[in-house]
Amino acid sequence: MAEMMENGILIRDVETKNIMTKSNLPVGGYSVNPYVGCTHGCKYCYASFMKRFTGHTEPWGTFLDVKHWLEIKNPQKYRGQRVVIGSVTDGYLPQEEQFQNTRKLLEQLKDSGAEILICTKSDLVVRDIDLLREMGKVTVSWSINTLDEEFRADMDKAVSVERRLRAMKQVYDAGIRTVCFIAPVFPGITDFEAIFHRVKNQCDLIWLENLNLRGGFKQEILDYIQEKYPKLTSLYQKIYQKGDRSYFRGLEQQAEQLAMENGCPFVDNELPYGRAEPGHPVIVDYFYHEEVRGSENTGRRSRKNRTAEEEHLCGFR
Repeated sequence: MAEMMENGILIRDVETKNIMTKSNLPVGGYSVNPYVGCTHGCKYCYASFMKRFTGHTEPWGTFLDVKHWLEIKNPQKYRGQRVVIGSVTDGYLPQEEQFQNTRKLLEQLKDSGAEILICTKSDLVVRDIDLLREMGKVTVSWSINTLDEEFRADMDKAVSVERRLRAMKQVYDAGIRTVCFIAPVFPGITDFEAIFHRVKNQCDLIWLENLNLRGGFKQEILDYIQEKYPKLTSLYQKIYQKGDRSYFRGLEQQAEQLAMENGCPFVDNELPYGRAEPGHPVIVDYFYHEEVRGSENTGRRSRKNRTAEEEHLCGFR
């Protein structure tokens, strides 16, 4: 197994028998991750749980396994299926420029007839516009939860928000379906209305998803809020220690009002395919992932009356 250290990142080659994995995400289909680990090192990343299964002892964001797999022999097997690239990594990490795993994957799936969904925080995806335009149903989604570059830099090592926005416009103008994934929404920090007005003319969908805190990063985020945004400490305690959902329920109502005022469809937990009318993207309420898990984008949630303790125990990212 080849191994090297590059810019503080431990990089290894790993063999995998099958790059395609059946997904249990609410968006369904298959999940494909060309790498293990993610050098963006987002402080709130739910994918850090992967270390439990990979045996890595290095801090999240400081290692990357480059997968090698046998060529997909029957790509038509995935016709009509949704294939998500980048559920627990980013297919367009800076290292993709060197290893080109994601481009190789796209080349193998080009004629599959699958519905491809790429999730990224990078602008490297513009390199593959030529391939993406040859594919049938393809969507590129960028995670953008702030327009404040200082806050962004505190949270991740990905490219700047401005670079993501420029890439989104370039891909959108190339005739490729785009999504602005406003996630995770940080209470009192993420201004989703400002983001909406910045992206509404260059995307087809806007997804909204709340910040969920659990696992090892929960305390780190709470400590960060106390240090950098002390006036928000009580709000975060109310949400993340007492299980109060009123803040995000209020945001749902605010988002629905925003959609109505701007002539945008507002849907609950759906992933409608197609291009939106320019300037009127579909706004998708994706708050509280645990309510939509297993719903297969039917728009039906499992809204149950939970105690504050149960609310506290529920979580996602």
